[in-house]
This record gives sequence, C-alpha cells and structure tokens, in this order.
Amino acid sequence: MARTTKKRRRKRRGTQGGSIDRRARAGRPRSRQEARARARKSMSQKRGEAPPTWSGAIGRAGFGAAIFFVLLMVIFQRPILAALLLSVLMFLLYIPLGHAIDNFIYRRKMRQKQREAQERKAARS
Repeated sequence: MARTTKKRRRKRRGTQGGSIDRRARAGRPRSRQEARARARKSMSQKRGEAPPTWSGAIGRAGFGAAIFFVLLMVIFQRPILAALLLSVLMFLLYIPLGHAIDNFIYRRKMRQKQREAQERKAARS
C-alpha cells in the first residue's frame, strides 16, 4: 500500500554552487561568555531605554484622543461632530506634549544610569 503522507526530510542547507552557509544558529549559546553577552544585550534593549520617537508619541496621542472621544460621547453626551473636533484638537495637543514628557523621562534615566556608572567606577578605584 502506498504512503499517504510524505516522509519528513531535513532541509538542504547548500546553495546551487555547492557552498554551505555556516551562519551561527540562534539556538542555545555555546559558552558561558556567549550567554552573558546575550543577556547583557537583551537587558540593554529593555523598554524605556530607547530614545523617544515621534511615531511613538503619535501612537500614544491617537490612543488618548480615541479615549477622549469615547468619554465625550458617553459621559458628556456631546454631538458626534463636536466630540470629533475636540478629539482632533486634543490629538494635536497630545503629540508634542507626549514627546516632551518622554524626552524628559528618557534624559532623567540616562543621567541616573551615568551617575550609577560613575559611582561603580569610583568604588572600583
């Protein structure tokens, strides 16, 4: 009787020219040092450590304006056009305000990290 399913085969890694790409796999780290390097890299890319962006501020402003629109409609029972107009106005206000706040928090975190690094350096000396 013939098989109804195909036998699983490994993917061929070679190219048509016969060379094999020997990239490092993203699996388990090969040594303790590589594991530490990966952990440090992932810790440095934590949320909040990247500088603020305008696109992030726009996204947050859109979310805030949408909530503002819903509140105006449900709680304050404003007409749709008035609620929409106020929400657009708040959206335009939230963008620079949100970016400025993000920038302030980011700079404060960076100053704090720099101070901690200097303190560690002074403690080692």
